[in-house]
Amino acid sequence: MGIIILTPNEHHNSNRNPLQSPNISYLSSRMIYRLLKILIGLGIKLYYKEIHIKNFKGLQHDGPRILIANHPNTLMDGWILGQVCKKPIHFMTKGTFFSSPIKSLFLRSLGMIPINRATESKTSGVDNNSSFEACYQLLESGKTLVIFPEGNSHAERILRELKTGTARIALETENRNNGKLNLKVIPIGLVYTNAAKFRSSIIANVGEPIDILQYLQEYTKEPRSASKKLTDDFRVEMESLLVGSNAVEYEELVDGIIKLLNSKYTKSEEKGVKKDVVLTKEVYQRINTILVSNPHRITEIKHLYSDIKMQLHQSNIKPEFLDRNYRPLVFFRQLFFSTLYILVGFPFFLFGLLHNILPFQIADNLIPKIVKEIEYYAPVAVLMGLVIYPLNYVGFLYLTDYFFSMTFWIKVVYFVSMPVSGLFAYYFYHYIKHVSLKAHFMFLMKNDKEKVKTIRKDKVRLKEMIFDVKD
Repeated sequence: MGIIILTPNEHHNSNRNPLQSPNISYLSSRMIYRLLKILIGLGIKLYYKEIHIKNFKGLQHDGPRILIANHPNTLMDGWILGQVCKKPIHFMTKGTFFSSPIKSLFLRSLGMIPINRATESKTSGVDNNSSFEACYQLLESGKTLVIFPEGNSHAERILRELKTGTARIALETENRNNGKLNLKVIPIGLVYTNAAKFRSSIIANVGEPIDILQYLQEYTKEPRSASKKLTDDFRVEMESLLVGSNAVEYEELVDGIIKLLNSKYTKSEEKGVKKDVVLTKEVYQRINTILVSNPHRITEIKHLYSDIKMQLHQSNIKPEFLDRNYRPLVFFRQLFFSTLYILVGFPFFLFGLLHNILPFQIADNLIPKIVKEIEYYAPVAVLMGLVIYPLNYVGFLYLTDYFFSMTFWIKVVYFVSMPVSGLFAYYFYHYIKHVSLKAHFMFLMKNDKEKVKTIRKDKVRLKEMIFDVKD
């Protein structure tokens, strides 16, 4: 699905398919796209526990589409949108990625269109006018274009200033077609519970298509003014789909409060990542409100949160246990059956640990040395995992077959069991930690109940300060 970059004068005279690369056939590029989509999709599903799409029907537009989204997690954001969309998608990509002929050829074959940013040096062979022309032709042929209008990636939840390029592309495309193309701009809010953390979750909030035709007449007379107004519309719609703070400096505090309050023992209409996002949005809304109405209260909240955090650390208490009704017999029964499960599952845990510890250690030690910015951690981990884990499994398969000479089906079962047991080992390890903390909590409730009561009272007071404060 490569893109040939045409100059404006070539647009009406060329008989070429604008989506066909001169060096890679259309069929070959589609095969590359589909193969990479499958492989990266597998990596994403292994790395993240849950990917929830809210309002999927918002994506169901048969005509040309521009998908606009926030950009908190670099390459991962594009990959997620590639998994969300059933049809192939094309990206506006910064020109520095096209720094060599080989990379340029490969990226163009995957439907990526280079663009030189004003804040970066120009890349040789990348012309913005030609890139815009490629976008127009792409949309005129009914395809889907993805643009991150913030321009660059950042790990904060706050939405940065949006560039007007998306609005200009949308309006110019419709202008070239007399407003009859039925082009839709669809906003998407990507919300990660913890973007860099293994087995965390993602929710993709899909907004309703934005009508751009109301700005078309003004665009023919005042292109900059119309593009600016449409971009402002984009911002309003995107912010409604996101969870964020008005003040970046409080994001760490809010994230800590969310971890403290997020408990499976509290009642909620939502489950999984939807529950996490609802709580996150509620806390951010309250903190934003308090910042405006009573900023001194933020200092009190910060001090109380720090005190609770210190007490939990010193007492080694899992925060969610504070939300449980402590009944000794129930806890004891749960610990008894948990111990039996650990004894039965321990051999499987050792099997998974043995077959996965080497690539895990390689990735765990190598990625922090390679990655300088946190938003690159997850995509690098997925790409590295797609290489080192299969190589590790093939190595084990070869050695085991060399010494024991396995049949074909035994090889298949053995190969499949390695990644499956690896995931089991991961969850089993965390389960052992959970059971250990539960046993420790029982000990505290028996020997130092007042300390637990004090922390509980402080946690209740913190919730009241955030949610029940009278503004």
